[in-house]
Amino acid sequence: MVATAVATAPPITQAPTTQAPTAPTAPAATPQAPTAPAARTGRPRRQLTGVDRAAALLVALGPELSSKVLQSMEEHEIESLTLRIASLDGLTREERDQVITAAREAALARKYVMHGGIDYARRMLSLALGPEKANELVERVAQMYPPPPFAFLRKSDAKQLAGFLQDEHPQTIALILSHLPPVQAAAVLTSLNEELQADVARRIATMGRTPPEIVARVEEVIRRRLSSLIAQDSRHVGGTEYLVAVLTTVDRSTEKHILDRLAETDPALAEEVRKMMFTFDDLIRLDDRSIQRVLRDVDMRDLALALKAAKDDLRELIFSNMSTRAAEMLREEIAYLGPVRIHAVEEAQQRIVTVVRRLEEAEEIVIDRGEGGGLLA
Repeated sequence: MVATAVATAPPITQAPTTQAPTAPTAPAATPQAPTAPAARTGRPRRQLTGVDRAAALLVALGPELSSKVLQSMEEHEIESLTLRIASLDGLTREERDQVITAAREAALARKYVMHGGIDYARRMLSLALGPEKANELVERVAQMYPPPPFAFLRKSDAKQLAGFLQDEHPQTIALILSHLPPVQAAAVLTSLNEELQADVARRIATMGRTPPEIVARVEEVIRRRLSSLIAQDSRHVGGTEYLVAVLTTVDRSTEKHILDRLAETDPALAEEVRKMMFTFDDLIRLDDRSIQRVLRDVDMRDLALALKAAKDDLRELIFSNMSTRAAEMLREEIAYLGPVRIHAVEEAQQRIVTVVRRLEEAEEIVIDRGEGGGLLA
């Protein structure tokens, strides 16, 4: 969990806040309790490590989110964290920002490790955060959250994986499928020869506990065979189209980090990728008819959230393609929302982008991708 990841991260050192010297005064007979700001102003440098860092994260998240985190923890963990929270003596703004940033980076690293393995996580994080930070995060997360057995198969196409496993012993196939998500296992099972399907299904149902060393041995053999197969057909691995496919599945902030970093290191590649994909800001490239078509399928609350952080020209394009009354109601909804978390805005924008991409695939709208890439209505 994120709190655990943050607890094991390198310590956060908080520099003391400088304070102008004051003339000495005679000691008071009875010491007065310092106010919260005074307690932080002269507080010596401290390091947030281990449980203290996890407790600081819960404080930074606020009561509502922290309560949801605590619900998934054991009673002794909750007790330990509660005691640490009580002894924190508040957080400075810098400490709050640091623990939240550390938690977000740890969660991002864990997601990449779990979904694509160590090498995939290192590549994606290097683009977003730089090689040094990526290596630090990946190594830490890999130690805490070792990927489940056969995790490297989870992104495989079901039919290709079935073809690869077709000649393996049914017990080996059953062992592998038992470690894959049920939906993926079902797709692979369906793609096997009919003679194998029932046999493998029976072995899955009757499989008992398998010693970890046997699982590890089978995993290593399958990994080597699959690596050899991929090496023989390396011409079809990677490429710009694959990168675009990857970027369309990550959250918008990660997408922006990677594209901005690419623009610094390889502007031509960054421009090519941008032309092949669609971001929320690219709504400005849609014609009026396409905008109106998108608006029919978009949830108005999502639209209000998404426009909170949109540029003025994009806002005006949206308003100009709505009726006067609808535009007025949307403006009121945006104003009524008040301050919102940037994460909520990005999620709303991503849902709208999903609608746009779906409509483009159905050829119901036109996206001008430049250099003649758009269709003529």
